[in-house]
Amino acid sequence: MAVKWEWENATAGAVAGFATVAIMHPLDVVRTRFQVNDGRISNLPSYKNTPNAIFTIARSEGSRGLYAGFTPAVIGSSISWGLFFFFYSRAKKRYSRDEEDKLSPGHHLAAAAEAGALVSFFTNPVWVIKTRLQLQNPLHQTRQYSGVYDALRTITKEEGWTALYRGIWPSLLLVSHGAIQFTAYEELRKLLVDFKSEKAKTKDVEVLNSLDYTFLGASSKVAAILFTYPVQVIRSRLQQRPNQNGVPRYADSFHVIKETARFEGLRGFYKGITANLLKNVPASAVTFVVYENVLKVFNLTRKKD
Repeated sequence: MAVKWEWENATAGAVAGFATVAIMHPLDVVRTRFQVNDGRISNLPSYKNTPNAIFTIARSEGSRGLYAGFTPAVIGSSISWGLFFFFYSRAKKRYSRDEEDKLSPGHHLAAAAEAGALVSFFTNPVWVIKTRLQLQNPLHQTRQYSGVYDALRTITKEEGWTALYRGIWPSLLLVSHGAIQFTAYEELRKLLVDFKSEKAKTKDVEVLNSLDYTFLGASSKVAAILFTYPVQVIRSRLQQRPNQNGVPRYADSFHVIKETARFEGLRGFYKGITANLLKNVPASAVTFVVYENVLKVFNLTRKKD
């Protein structure tokens, strides 16, 4: 029964991840292009702001540009959310003595961090491919990848399989993003359940509805983004394609930090944050609404059985 419940969590997470990407992907493309544009790269177009970026990409590249990297994004997001909820639920079970045992914020933090680290190792190659595809544009100076398989084959042939793990250390640091988000979500959820239960004179957690999950998903995401966004910029800059000589623009995370601070200052570490908030705050709300409601369907099915 425990294994079945864990796979239900994984399925709910995967469905939620797919729904999120399908709705918000154009903003993800915009965010990635803002993140890597340090003003010194000739083959990247410049945009004034997020609306201008969307309009410019749509006009010059069409829907193909707005949905560049969509396939790896769908694959990566669905796998990531599915594995995250799977590993997260397993970790919470290990930390709790029984079903009625309420976990502390520290336990939620540890469970989310553990799940995030495992997911990073599984999915980093997918994110490298997604980033590379999103950065392709009419000004690209090297042969463009024709798709996911071509990108995978070309990267391993030209750069070796280790290139698929570029940005892995920032990715592991970004475990803190999921940890912060899920800890905030769980703690806010408990407060909201207690408040609504007391008001309704019941201890039934079903007092929460989709509007509540929207608030919880969005607010927990804002907290996580504000704390961890600079690490996302570092990761994107590491994962971009090398120049025509095969030399990566940045050698490592420290090189990114040094160059960004030198030429762009603090502002450089927050490039694209508007698009990121516009994409991820509603996306997080959608994800948790879908996740919680899919779990409710599973619960109803289990009760009937």
